[in-house]
Amino acid sequence: MEWHVTDAQSLAIIDHEIENHVFSPAEYEIVRRVIYSTADFEYKSLIRFSERALQAGAAALAARTAIVVDVPMVQVGIAYEIQNTFANPVYCSMEALTRPQKEKTRAAWGIETLAKRYPEGIFVVGQALTALTALVELIEAEEIRPALIIATPVGFVNVDEAKGRLQDSLVPHITIESRKGNAVVAAAIVDGLVDLAWQAYGQDRNRGN
Repeated sequence: MEWHVTDAQSLAIIDHEIENHVFSPAEYEIVRRVIYSTADFEYKSLIRFSERALQAGAAALAARTAIVVDVPMVQVGIAYEIQNTFANPVYCSMEALTRPQKEKTRAAWGIETLAKRYPEGIFVVGQALTALTALVELIEAEEIRPALIIATPVGFVNVDEAKGRLQDSLVPHITIESRKGNAVVAAAIVDGLVDLAWQAYGQDRNRGN
């Protein structure tokens, strides 16, 4: 992301208010990006990174792994960064051609369809808890093995259970430890990760062109 003067001032305020933290430099870049996008400092204590989540995600981005998102708002939120770096294909569950299913939401059925098509993809669930539950069930059934799952759906019913099941899996993941979250948070995490990946892999990619 190209930061402007006002952005730099905002980041300086965030750094000042956060002060001490236990995040690695790469993790901190994601955390401050989320806080910058939401103006909510509580995310400092809520965001969770699994072991090697950022490394796995960055490598997958550099390999042009397909990205599957649950709602259009996430797709729009990450489009600029993706198109101007690795140009990964991005698919939205709401646009997947599926048969009507009474027992599943459109987001759940769509992301399940796309997951079976891209079993090793990067999955971003910013809003639809049912989509996250569908992914967890596919992981537990060993039908898919995602490169990374970013899960920040907001909710009051079963949201902690779904996130807990994801955290118990061996899949690299980034989640929010609470009922809080939304598509803006998910997009901020992706954009921050893209920046980190481009710093690590983009120079080599440009050199090869």
